[in-house]
Amino acid sequence: MKILVCVKVSRGEINPFDASALECALSLSDDVTVLSMGPESTKDILLPLTRLGAKVTLVTDRIYAGSDTLATAYILSHAVKKLGFDLIVCGKQSIDGDTAQVGPMLSQMCCCSLATNVLSAVPDENGVKAVTRLGEKKLSFPALITVERSYVLRFPGIFSKLGDVDVLTNKDLGCDESRCGLSGSPTRVIKTYENERGKRKCKFVSMSELDELISQLSKMEKADDQAVQNNEKLPCVWAVGKEVLSEAEKIADKVVLVEETNPETIVKKAQQEKPYCILWNADLEGRRNAPIAAAMLDTGLCADCTRLDVEKGELIMYRPAQGGSLYAKIKCLTTPVMATVRTKCESSDIIVSGGKGVGEKVEKLKAFAERIGAQLCASRGLVDMGKAPYEMQVGLTGKTVSPKIYIAVGISGAVHHTCAIEGADYVIAINPDKNARIFEYADYGITEEF
Repeated sequence: MKILVCVKVSRGEINPFDASALECALSLSDDVTVLSMGPESTKDILLPLTRLGAKVTLVTDRIYAGSDTLATAYILSHAVKKLGFDLIVCGKQSIDGDTAQVGPMLSQMCCCSLATNVLSAVPDENGVKAVTRLGEKKLSFPALITVERSYVLRFPGIFSKLGDVDVLTNKDLGCDESRCGLSGSPTRVIKTYENERGKRKCKFVSMSELDELISQLSKMEKADDQAVQNNEKLPCVWAVGKEVLSEAEKIADKVVLVEETNPETIVKKAQQEKPYCILWNADLEGRRNAPIAAAMLDTGLCADCTRLDVEKGELIMYRPAQGGSLYAKIKCLTTPVMATVRTKCESSDIIVSGGKGVGEKVEKLKAFAERIGAQLCASRGLVDMGKAPYEMQVGLTGKTVSPKIYIAVGISGAVHHTCAIEGADYVIAINPDKNARIFEYADYGITEEF
């Protein structure tokens, strides 16, 4: 089985999702090639991977700088076809972009069967069998899988030796320069700024007041959001699924509900009717299907949008970036303009969510949630500790929630978590660290041990 593993160097190190993908590949085959795209300086970071027994190829050229996800997938597809493969393994997403688009786009460009959000994979007859977030899936070669952070990359053997990093430039790949780099990227970041959305004024109370506070807040009505909505609208927008219907109605005079979810069918319809804009829900299915459709239509796709506006007849999209620490204002230069939109999940009136600080008190947290009739969730910290399943994860890489009351227990308040709880009417934070960032995004705070 010949496996190519797509690896991105981000912030001076291997993207953790891609490290998981590499370990998955090494567990499946002895014939593994790491494929990375980036500046030539990343050779030094990739070189240690040769000690794991993998071959390493770096794709680099000045004309590739500034490539968005579509341009990146296009360039990688040329490298993939040159190297040959049975299976391509990608990390689910990168920690800087968090789009999860390159894998599905690459699968379409390379005519591969696809499984996303893979937790584990084993060889199968002329293919692989993968366990994913949505169940088990069998794939025939050629195939591509995107892997969650479910594998831990092994250490090199004590007697292992460094190999070489092969380099491919555009002279080797022959990519169309008009489809590479910034000039070949249909999505453009207009502006970035520090993400301060969701900040609240916190009032500190004692643990003894918690039950009464929950009771009072449950009976209160939250004032309507008074955020100014741009009155300018698009003539018509397609909404793939009812989940994004309300978001589409905010920016369009006419909304066409597309209940079909198969990307090939939607693409054929779009090629005939040529809509200006198509919106998808940013759930697991939407994050899989939208990139495939974007690759087929050769158009831009903005991921995980939390706000949509219309300016001078163009759709302007806003999304968290750099793990949620920044907010990016983006537009698309091609049509149909496409975006996946983070919609509010249906959830209980009250959510109790545990973080890394809960530690071994998970059972106590469960009992507390049960006592007050709350839905139990978790931050990525608790999920990464193996104390809660991924399905419970709230955050940029989990789900967005909008309960009446959100109770964060032992959660530090990292940006990738707070950006997913903005829709809560009231936030109560419990953390003994009075300087924890979560208190900046809470209405009420408790600094006692849970």
